[in-house]
Amino acid sequence: MSNVHQLHPGAIDDEQRLDIASDWIAKMDRELTAEEREALAQWLHCDVENLHVLLEIAQMWDKMDELGRLSDIFPKAKPTRKKTPVWMGGIAASILLFLSIGLYQFAQDVEPNAQVTGVIAMQSSYQTAVGESNTINLPDDSILVLNTNSFVQVKYTANERIIELQRGEINIEVAHDKSRPLSVLAGGKVIRAVGTAFNVDVRPSGVELIVTDGKVLVVKKSAEAFLKESHADQPKLMGTALAVAKDERVMLNNREPLPSVASKVAPGEIATKLSWRTGNLIFRGESLEEAMAEISRYTDIHFELADDENLKKIKVAGMFKTGDVNGLLNILDQNFNVSHEKLSRNNIKLNYDG
Repeated sequence: MSNVHQLHPGAIDDEQRLDIASDWIAKMDRELTAEEREALAQWLHCDVENLHVLLEIAQMWDKMDELGRLSDIFPKAKPTRKKTPVWMGGIAASILLFLSIGLYQFAQDVEPNAQVTGVIAMQSSYQTAVGESNTINLPDDSILVLNTNSFVQVKYTANERIIELQRGEINIEVAHDKSRPLSVLAGGKVIRAVGTAFNVDVRPSGVELIVTDGKVLVVKKSAEAFLKESHADQPKLMGTALAVAKDERVMLNNREPLPSVASKVAPGEIATKLSWRTGNLIFRGESLEEAMAEISRYTDIHFELADDENLKKIKVAGMFKTGDVNGLLNILDQNFNVSHEKLSRNNIKLNYDG
């Protein structure tokens, strides 16, 4: 049996309870063993709060069906002749879609006046492989889109929503919640928002932030300091901050101080930059070298340009499907007089034939 699920003689805090509940939900995906079912039953019986947290996590990840199949291990309700209030009946009807009557009655017997509450805590991670994208509907109704080869960790507490972008690029539409701001941590920087939409791209040269709706603050405080304070659920964003509004862009890195102002971006430029969300790449006169570097993000193939001044002069304009290498090579051959030579399975050399 996993050490995570051993019963401890002392009380556990909310964060430990959340971790344990999340671990149980993950294990349910591959079906619990007999020993695990017994351990879960013991954990649920020892504290009613364990049941409440497990229900919240299950609702958040749409795992109520799994709990329904395990209803026999849940604490049983004591018989009661009390008439259920009308307003409670509505709650019961919705819960019965997923769980057994016994589980619902248990919850009501323990706390007859309990309200159904939304999930206030979670911790998870998401990633995409090269050439993939993924759209995630977060439990607070924010919409998170991951571009190719990206990795994020998401943590919600009672006071904070934190998304740590460790690799790649994300676009997010933030659900409005003044009581619980959302912060994206990327490249050592903290980007703070309440209800807005923006794009964050982590590259070797730094972090590119583009705001498409509302306004965000780039905080002077480092992401490391912010994370330390977030453990207390009360991060304090003291110090100067850079405000970035709709249709503005800023480049951030740890080698230079925070810029004093953001730069304006034309709507056409923003559409080009975010075209990856529809599976396309749009170029508007970038050099062939720049275009191939961007295209390489969406495939395992490495493109090498021959040492030819003519190749350096080529400017690329047009729309390409991400990952469509054959289509790209045909266009380069037909429209730009650029042929290709396959050096190996994942290496292609481009040559100028003009």
